[in-house]
This record gives sequence, structure tokens and C-alpha cells, in this order.
Amino acid sequence: MNPIAGEAPRDREVIALVGLAHGTSHFFHLMLPPLFPWLMRDFSLSYTDVGLLTTTFFVISGIGQALAGFVVDRVGGWRVLCFGIGMLALSGVVLGLATSYPWLMLSATLAGIGNSIFHPSDFTLLNQRVSQPRLGHAFSIHGVSGNVGWAIAPIFMAGITSALGWHIAGFGAAAIGAVVFTTLCLRRRSLVDGEGLITSRAAKDEAPHETGQFAFLASGAVWLSFAFFLLTTMAFGILQNFAPAILSHVYGVSLIVASSGLTAYLVGSGTGMLSAGFLRDRADRIVPPSLGFAAVMAAVLASGKMPAVALWPLMVGLGFGVGFAGPGRDLLVRRAATSRFGRSSFGRVYGFVYSGLDTGQALSPLVFGPVLDAGRFRQPLIAIALLQAAALLTALRVSSRTRSVDPLGVATARSSPEVDPAERA
Repeated sequence: MNPIAGEAPRDREVIALVGLAHGTSHFFHLMLPPLFPWLMRDFSLSYTDVGLLTTTFFVISGIGQALAGFVVDRVGGWRVLCFGIGMLALSGVVLGLATSYPWLMLSATLAGIGNSIFHPSDFTLLNQRVSQPRLGHAFSIHGVSGNVGWAIAPIFMAGITSALGWHIAGFGAAAIGAVVFTTLCLRRRSLVDGEGLITSRAAKDEAPHETGQFAFLASGAVWLSFAFFLLTTMAFGILQNFAPAILSHVYGVSLIVASSGLTAYLVGSGTGMLSAGFLRDRADRIVPPSLGFAAVMAAVLASGKMPAVALWPLMVGLGFGVGFAGPGRDLLVRRAATSRFGRSSFGRVYGFVYSGLDTGQALSPLVFGPVLDAGRFRQPLIAIALLQAAALLTALRVSSRTRSVDPLGVATARSSPEVDPAERA
């Protein structure tokens, strides 16, 4: 029996469980923002007040994410994943009980702590529990599940608030977290059994790697990967926070049409992620051309010369380019981790690198909000194109620094013909 085929059912369950957890984390990204109109009315809050809730979430998540990787490497991905889901559920309970602004801040804080663990725990579990030929597909499903969480949250939270009030919506979010937490506990064996088995089995074939808890901070590839996520997320943050205002002013369309542009971006991004997942270990090779395509789409959009009917195709194309690069991006980070530090470093490397996402989310509104306040609506679109181009350059640098790592993530020696660990196993 083909061992890879025999691992398919386990791979599918692991991918599904980790994807469910990741979608839940993205749901809680948008637990509070859809409620801002109601919260501002009930507590007499300003835009600065509610914006601080989002900033608090991402600052805590970013700091926590860099630290959580060390915990994942020590105690395992499943335990940390359950802790994160539990904290997210608790943040929903606090929101449901909120009677003042400090309660809302506590809810955002707990949600930020819960969100901080997902990338190091998710990618550690996927790398340890999913067979290598399916990793590209696993990473694509992981990315798409996050988009699904983003898509569901505003409808769920605003819909329940309109019918029953935002307190009930908070308890509803907590219920979603509780259901996912229970599911992870019931399927514990799928995520815990062999959590160290794959690592130990592969250790025989690994080239010697650098030791020390903080040795990865000396790696240029790791810092370049961090910069890559920072740049791409700052670009996305412009659209996530300001797309309706930007597109309505630049192209003279209604806010409803402009808002649909973000939907088009997310549709394109999800489609790109799913498509790239089928490239398997070749996915990392399409990161540069994908980001190049996204930069071109952004540049055309920033020209302001296209007819309004071109908004959707351009936003779909921009999203597709970024999404198509997603699974390969995650494979590049995997190679950056294993090229010098071995599989036991997955948690802390992924945690540090992906904290660039939260840093970008926190910085983007601070950098580009004042630009819009000054009435410059085309400049953020130009910035998106420049950020995508800069991300392309960092991806090329990461790829060049890790090209001596084979698809299994094992460092190879250029001068030795004995480079295939699969053949030695």
C-alpha cells in the first residue's frame, strides 16, 4: 500500500480541524468592528475610542504571537490551540456582559491574547501532522478558512445585534468559540498522536542545525520573511480599513459599490489560495510572479483612469495574485525555519514571522488614515502597488537564501550526491 495514500484520511482531518480553528480566529478579528455603530451610540464613544479597541487587539496579538511560538515548541500545538480558542470564547462572554468601555477594552485584550497563538500552533500542527505532498493544499485551505471567518463575522454579529442586541451577539460569538473548543477536545487524538513522532522520525535525516532559543533571530531569511508579511499586510490593511472611501472618491461610485470592491478582493484571494494549493511543493515558485501580477493590478487601479465597471475585475485580480502567492509564502517560511534550525523550531519561527501580520494591521491605519484625512485618496492605492513590489523583492531574497533546502524542508549539501532524505529513510 502506498504510505502517502494511507495517510490521506488523517491528513484531511488535520487540515479540517486546523482550518476550523483558523477560521474561528479570523471570525473574532471582526467580532467588535461590526458593532461599532451600536457601541458608539450606547457608550457615547468616538471613532478614536473604538479604533483603539482594534489597535489594542492587534498590538497584543502581535507581541503575543512572537512569544507563543516558544510555548508551542515546548508543550505542543494542540494545547496552545485550545488555549487560544478558550480565550476567544471568553472574550465573547466579556463582550456580552459589558456595561462600560473598560469592559470592551478587556474583551479586545482577551481576543488579542487568544488570536496570538494561531499561526505558530496551526503551522506547527500542519507541518508535523500532514504529509509533505499535501502541505501546499493544507496551507491553501488554512488561508481560505481565514477568509471564510472574515466573511461570516460581520453578517453574524450585525445580524444578531439588529434582532436581539449586541450583548446577545457577544454571547453568540462565545458559543461559536465553545463549539470549536469542544470539537478540538473530542478530536484530540488526531492532533496530538505523533505530534513528536514526525519530528523524531525526521531528525535522523536532518542536517545539523543551529541551537539556542533565539538563534533564529540571527537569520536574514527569518527577518526577510517578517518584512514580507509586514509589507503585504500593510497593503491589505489599506483595503480592509479604507476601501469604500478610497474607491468611491477615486472612481466616483457609491459607497455600496465601493464596499463591494473589498468583497471582490476577498473572492479573488480565496480563489487564488485554493488554486495554488494544488501545486503542492511547487507552490513557492509562483510567489514572485503572483505578487508581480498583484502589483500590476494595483498600479492600474491607482491610475484612476479605468472605467467604474473595471473595479470588480481589478479587485478580483489583485486579490487573486495575493491569494495565489499564499501557500507558496507559507512554504518559504517553512524552508526558512528548517534550513538552519530544524523542525523543532517551527513554533517560534512561525510565531515571530507571522507577528509581521499583526504589526502591519496595526500600522496601516495609523500611516494611511492621515493621508485620507488630507484628502489624498489615490496615494494609498499607489502605496498598495509599491508595497506589493517591495514584498516581491523580499520574497525573491527569501527564496535565494533557502534554495538549498529540498521540498521536505531538509537542508541539502550542494557538493554531495546523497541529498534525498526520502531515499535514505
